Amino acid sequence: MSLIIAIDGPSASGKSTVSRRVAQRLNFIHVDSGSFYRGATWYFIKKDVAAGDEAAAESALRTIRPEIFVKEHAVGFSIDGFRPDAELRSREVNDLVSPVAAMPPVRAWVVAQLRKMSEFGNLVMEGRDIGTAVFPDAAFKFYLDAAPEERARRRHLEILNAGKKADYDEILRSILKRDRIDSSRASDPLKIAPDAVVIQSTGMTIDEVVDLIVSTVQRKK
Repeated sequence: MSLIIAIDGPSASGKSTVSRRVAQRLNFIHVDSGSFYRGATWYFIKKDVAAGDEAAAESALRTIRPEIFVKEHAVGFSIDGFRPDAELRSREVNDLVSPVAAMPPVRAWVVAQLRKMSEFGNLVMEGRDIGTAVFPDAAFKFYLDAAPEERARRRHLEILNAGKKADYDEILRSILKRDRIDSSRASDPLKIAPDAVVIQSTGMTIDEVVDLIVSTVQRKK
């Protein structure tokens, strides 16, 4: 059986960077569950499915044809023969992914896709409900958190370092809004699994967080 490391946490908590580095250190396969919600959002935009229209969403999901593969120790996918990449980070997708991801049929569809990935081998899977809904029996569960202001500061710096303009206050408002949506949705809300190791990363570097997770896994394997 494959070994699953679930890393959950709120928006901009550093899950993506930490998860990728943990996967590299342990020679596991990295899975970004959020990319599948973004993929569904991108597909709905193409098909003119309105966020919140559950009947239309269910109908569209019956026609979607994802092809899931592993490349360079990370899971990727194509939809109808096209592999969306930059499209998943477009402003249009960013604006709609939260309400789309909150829809029960979308969550059910994504969870089904994610569970299939255990066939690929040992996984480091990041998300918001991996340890509570997707793989509740995962061998290792971590919940990565930080104060909203710290998460906004990190995201602001990340955008500036990419040579783009960013407004800290706008980013903070967006993070707080996303936290409310994720924590209050009816289907699989963001919450801490009872048996998860909670890491409050405010004041910690990425390397310190990665070292903590890797050492915990190696000690208990």
